[in-house]
Amino acid sequence: MTSRRVALKAALGGLAAVALPSLPRALLAADKPTVTRITDKLALIAGAGDNVLALTTSEGLVVVDSGAAGSSAALLEALGGGRVHTLFNTHWHHAQIGSNEALGKAGARIVAHEKTRQRLAYGYYLPAEDRYEKPVAKEAQPTESFYTTGDERVEYGYLLEAHTDGDLYVHFRDANVIAVGDAVSPARDPELDWFGGGWLGGRCDSLKLLLTLGNATTKFVPSYGLAVGRADVQKEYDMMLKLFERFVELVRKGQSSDDIVDAGVMAETGRDWEDAKKFAYDAHKSMWAHHNTLMPDIV
Repeated sequence: MTSRRVALKAALGGLAAVALPSLPRALLAADKPTVTRITDKLALIAGAGDNVLALTTSEGLVVVDSGAAGSSAALLEALGGGRVHTLFNTHWHHAQIGSNEALGKAGARIVAHEKTRQRLAYGYYLPAEDRYEKPVAKEAQPTESFYTTGDERVEYGYLLEAHTDGDLYVHFRDANVIAVGDAVSPARDPELDWFGGGWLGGRCDSLKLLLTLGNATTKFVPSYGLAVGRADVQKEYDMMLKLFERFVELVRKGQSSDDIVDAGVMAETGRDWEDAKKFAYDAHKSMWAHHNTLMPDIV
């Protein structure tokens, strides 16, 4: 999917009237969602399962991700009863689509990559649980991949295999904010859903793309944790590129994921990993799907 410019007629109002703390504190997870103004039109809602962005327009709210199902009522309350005109899903994991059905029933257009639409419409297999995830309700399924109206600049595009096979970024140009879903992971171990199409090379490519979209003052909003700057995205890209190069070298020598961890590859990153073996296993498995392209250059 190529990047799409979306024009929106901007207006004020629509979000819950709450005391808004400064940006960094409000981005931290909370038991009850907190709402923080990034600009007079763009707000971030934290603590609804994942980070949710909401842009206020004359046509209603434009929202990125809908949080976890268990936080649906709290998210809708945080939105202040405002009509959600359009909902973007950055990908198809449950923490990002929990309120899709409620918002879809209320008339929201749901925009996502075609791979995300397919997985939510037809279901998918979860190898770790040895079961199939059933399709979501029709009202919760994405229905569109293009969205144009008005004069407020919003762009979106495909992050090829960064985390799953259906990742999107959503770029609020005027606010200089980019929603990146799980393609950037400052607070948790980066996750590669290898069975869902994500892989280490795709993550490197996607981080490189995000660096071309932002500048020194851009805020990148991940699914979890604080918003980060371009320097943080650069740091994560450099780490992932180093891991990619080392994994290619060792996988081509027939090394297992345990061998790679034992060789100290994860420790070389300088990052504190919650579960280095899980990441190494997922990265290793992801590369077998790309065995014919494991060359020095990322494809």
